[in-house]
Amino acid sequence: MGFEVVDRYLLGEPVSKPEAIAALLAERSPAPAAAPFYRAFEAVGVRAADEAFIALRLILAGKAHDDASVRRLRAFASVARAGRAGDRAGLAAALKRDAGILAELEPRSLDGEAGEAGEAALVAAATVAYQLELA
Repeated sequence: MGFEVVDRYLLGEPVSKPEAIAALLAERSPAPAAAPFYRAFEAVGVRAADEAFIALRLILAGKAHDDASVRRLRAFASVARAGRAGDRAGLAAALKRDAGILAELEPRSLDGEAGEAGEAALVAAATVAYQLELA
């Protein structure tokens, strides 16, 4: 139902926001809770916040899509996306903003060579955590 493309977009793989929206709208879920999100994506397109993708993704997985669930999934996706992009400032901001959620990922130092290895491990752990949230 287009959610594979959305996952790739949220996790920082080379997928554009317009591609993710097109995939969602091309293969719609019949779930009633998804309908308002599809209408919103049609209406606002790329101006839609990533939280809308995350909430819809939770709905498509049959999971709770309350604020806490959206924040949790957003935290994992933010770390994965920033790490894949080599955005150390964005990664540090995500780690600070969502420290309570991300504590289970055991963030490592981001300095020097150990930092690069730690960053890759952190991206991998965030990606797995994201996938587990939706399993």
